[in-house]
Amino acid sequence: MMEKVIVSWSGGKDSALSLYEIKRGGRYQVVSLLTSISEQYDRVSMHGVGRERLERQAQALGLPLIEIPLPGDCSEEEYESRLLDVLGQVKADGINHVVFGDIFLEWIKDYREKNLARVGMTPVLPIWGRKTAELSRSFVALGFRAVITCVDTKVVPGSFLGRVFDEQFLAELPPGVDPDGENGEFHSFVFAGPIFRESIPYTPGKVVSRDAYSFCDVLPVKGVRR
Repeated sequence: MMEKVIVSWSGGKDSALSLYEIKRGGRYQVVSLLTSISEQYDRVSMHGVGRERLERQAQALGLPLIEIPLPGDCSEEEYESRLLDVLGQVKADGINHVVFGDIFLEWIKDYREKNLARVGMTPVLPIWGRKTAELSRSFVALGFRAVITCVDTKVVPGSFLGRVFDEQFLAELPPGVDPDGENGEFHSFVFAGPIFRESIPYTPGKVVSRDAYSFCDVLPVKGVRR
């Protein structure tokens, strides 16, 4: 019998590719998605995607969603407290692993391990150590489709917002920007791919800026079934 896991889900390409790899591997049974939601903005933390679009992704994936609500200006201590409360409940249901889409940042890997160990859980990192250029090309070749929802304007021009993540996008990234955005240069919303039952229609919405980041909303298409 396959061991049950939950997937840390941002709605972006790395979490989608990690879910794909876990499902393909056949070792684990994915039972739910885990997402941090900003209470202030009612959106996925950092990616800026609204709750409705997040819920639409979960529906298209056929998986329930577990939310971690985070207050505005959330401290690290408050984040960890809320995370561990939720993970404690997950652990009580007999789930011992959480899947993450991390690739090469050792500090965040160590952070995951430390926090999960506090509730007797361990991380699973299906795309860890892979070259980000190869991962990005693989994502596109597999038939995934994603739109850019957030950019760090210190390194990526705001004109990249709302663009589809494809070969042309990769070719036009500024020098020094990681092709997978692993250093936080950009974030995305996946709207189609081999793990989805159906694609998720969207239309680009309002662009807003906060600090050094700019966000492009992704909105439902009017007249299309949610």
